[in-house]
Amino acid sequence: MKLVIEKFRSFLSKKINKYDEKWPYIITALAALVIVVSGVKIFVKLTENLHSDLLKNFDATITDAIISLRNPRLTNYFTFVTEVGDALGYLVVFTLCTVLFYFIFKRWKYTGQLTLILLLALSSNVILKQIINRERPTLEHLVTVKTLSYPSGHAMTAMAFYGFLIYLIATFNIRKSFKFLMITLLVVLILSIGISRIYLGVHFPSDILGGFIAGFVWVIFCVLLFNLLKVFKIDSKI
Repeated sequence: MKLVIEKFRSFLSKKINKYDEKWPYIITALAALVIVVSGVKIFVKLTENLHSDLLKNFDATITDAIISLRNPRLTNYFTFVTEVGDALGYLVVFTLCTVLFYFIFKRWKYTGQLTLILLLALSSNVILKQIINRERPTLEHLVTVKTLSYPSGHAMTAMAFYGFLIYLIATFNIRKSFKFLMITLLVVLILSIGISRIYLGVHFPSDILGGFIAGFVWVIFCVLLFNLLKVFKIDSKI
């Protein structure tokens, strides 16, 4: 009997060790799934309360505080930042990332992943704007806008694209000081793009909040997707 137990234990040990390589990806995928579901619920709840007095007061208070800071230097800064969050800005950053991924990391897959999350964010934003159909603020607009208001396309795309770029940088085997610097700059850029839309008078703060939540959901969804793909890839090698 003792011999049978020892053999069974040895068999289980080999099997568990065989799948050790998958566990980091499985745990990450499970955590990502929980965050995605929670994020979607928060976004839906926020959307349902867009016309509530509480959210109207929130929008008015934050908007007044930010617009009161208007001055020529800040206007130049936020106009520049909002252009970084436009199509041309993403084209420049995407091209630079593609070059770096190819020549430094030798990985085309990162380019494909960034392309996917950018397309998901852009297409879903267009759909959500049409469904929710919220008009822009009636404040003075310092830049020209033609689309609907909620959720903010700039905030959503910035969070999705640069947020996923933060995730990639966090996984790279590079110096910690450089990694910290890059992540900090990208966080500041994401927040600046969101604030710029309020400062320029073209979005309510709740538009930015909704865009950030939706963009973050896409980041975590893609982390979930790519970690599951790694699990299946590892399975295929076993």
